[in-house]
Amino acid sequence: MTDRCPLNLDAPTARCLVSARGSRLLSLSLSVLMLSACAIGPDYQRPPVAEPAQFKQADGWRQATPSDSLARGAWWELYGDQPLNGLVEKLNSANQTVAQSEAQYRQAQALVRSARGAFFPTVDLSAGKTRSSQGTGSSSSSLSSTNSGIRDTYNTQLGVSWEADVWGKLRRGLEADKASAEASFADLAAMRLSQQSELVQNYLQLRVIDQQKRLLQATVENYQRSLQMTENQYRAGVSGKDAVVQAQTQLKSTQADMIDLIWQRAQFENAIAVLIGLPPAEFNLAETQNIPTLPQVPLTLPSQLLERRPDIASAERSIIAANAHIGVAKAAYYPDLTLSMSGGYSSSTYSNLISLPNRFWSVGPKLAMTLFDGGQRSAEVDRTEAVYDQTVAKYRQTVLDGFREVENYLVQLKVLEDEAAVRQQALDAARESLRLTLNQYKAGLIAYLDVVVVQATALSNERSVLTLQQSRLIASVNLIAALGGGWDGQTQP
Repeated sequence: MTDRCPLNLDAPTARCLVSARGSRLLSLSLSVLMLSACAIGPDYQRPPVAEPAQFKQADGWRQATPSDSLARGAWWELYGDQPLNGLVEKLNSANQTVAQSEAQYRQAQALVRSARGAFFPTVDLSAGKTRSSQGTGSSSSSLSSTNSGIRDTYNTQLGVSWEADVWGKLRRGLEADKASAEASFADLAAMRLSQQSELVQNYLQLRVIDQQKRLLQATVENYQRSLQMTENQYRAGVSGKDAVVQAQTQLKSTQADMIDLIWQRAQFENAIAVLIGLPPAEFNLAETQNIPTLPQVPLTLPSQLLERRPDIASAERSIIAANAHIGVAKAAYYPDLTLSMSGGYSSSTYSNLISLPNRFWSVGPKLAMTLFDGGQRSAEVDRTEAVYDQTVAKYRQTVLDGFREVENYLVQLKVLEDEAAVRQQALDAARESLRLTLNQYKAGLIAYLDVVVVQATALSNERSVLTLQQSRLIASVNLIAALGGGWDGQTQP
């Protein structure tokens, strides 16, 4: 097929000319598409990180199968507490900090849609009226008519322009925005996990305080009976006034400790109210009889940790975005190719505006590039490469911090488990000692001061066991959060 056409423009020749121009446009379009297959800048590869084969403190622990033991993401159900499950569900729907992160994610999604829109042509429509005047160069002529040179122009125009992504600048920009959106989604998951962890910890500590309150209430009742007994013995002349004073001191000190728990419980209750999006005045959490049980904490292999933790996922996707921005910066060295077409009507009168003699049109490609910018483009490339290095270092540090946190909570749980066994033995011994001491006092073999000492020791051991139980529960929450909680390593479609 040839593009040569004769010069006489009869009908067949005109069709030949159109065919030739169409061939050139087709060739140009194919060339643009072939060039668009490449993209300037490096393709992303995950940076290598130090990844141990197993956790140092994981001896004796089983590997995780969280999908087999609980609903995906509902890690708080491991504690088997229905009120807690209800509070977390309220947090998921009403927590304002999570709502802020969710709004940020929607902003990132909008940027992705905007970046996709850059691949399509832009269509503009305009219509207007212009009133203009031009002097004639003669003062006498202008005096003869005040309206000389004034002209009204009506015009309407439709324009289409499209930027060919020859060097991949738009594709790299879309890649960066998509990675940023995925990082924002991971940030949302991290914030939700953080707020869930805070609520569960507050709830568990509140339940331990309820148990401490019940313990102190029972102890106060026992001390009241002991005071009554010493008063009876004092009136009978069996014991002295000092025994009564010691019993009163012990009773009032324990009552003061019980009162002190009220404000501690109120603080946790108010914190829970804010986490579920309620004013503290509108929220009350009734006491229960039991503390949630310590779950068998699921563990994962180190490689799975990289996929489960949302902060690590966010850090890696930030690297993808930074890597794509390098391509955008390097594409600035190359010319931009824009294909544009416009057409419309222009006339001095509105009545015959839309008519064949008043039409105009233009079509053609345009190449534009910066020849000299004083080093701005090279500086931008250097900046984006430095940002990439920064995000890689942040990613690696986030991974290291994740492994450190898991190791810390693993050893904490293991040590607290060993300590709990010894504390329970000490408590059993203190209870037996108290029983024997009370029997001796009732038989008149020892003074009440000996009873006070043993009672104080027993109460201290009781509270130590409860405090240790609280520490184990909190450590289990921290470990689950460090393992990524309900994060499954997948992104929002």
